[in-house]
Amino acid sequence: MTKSELIEKIAAKNPSLTLRDIDRIVSVILDSIINALAAGERVEFRGFGAFSVRTRSPRIAKNPRTGEKIKVEKRLIPHFKTGKQLYEMLNK
Repeated sequence: MTKSELIEKIAAKNPSLTLRDIDRIVSVILDSIINALAAGERVEFRGFGAFSVRTRSPRIAKNPRTGEKIKVEKRLIPHFKTGKQLYEMLNK
């Protein structure tokens, strides 16, 4: 599902809201999640799941084309863990 598809689904269930308002709401929510993760915070939606940031250790990788060894620096990566309700719905 894309952002525009999400906006359309919300608009279908809330005819009193304009598409512009729904777009702003969705953008604010997504920006808030991004900003919280960038600040190292955890974002949790009960029943859906939790977003967090994990650290990937530095390592030596190999370029598959040339076989050359490359040093990969430490990185922060986003991580998502499903909530119990979502997990159960997916695994009925």
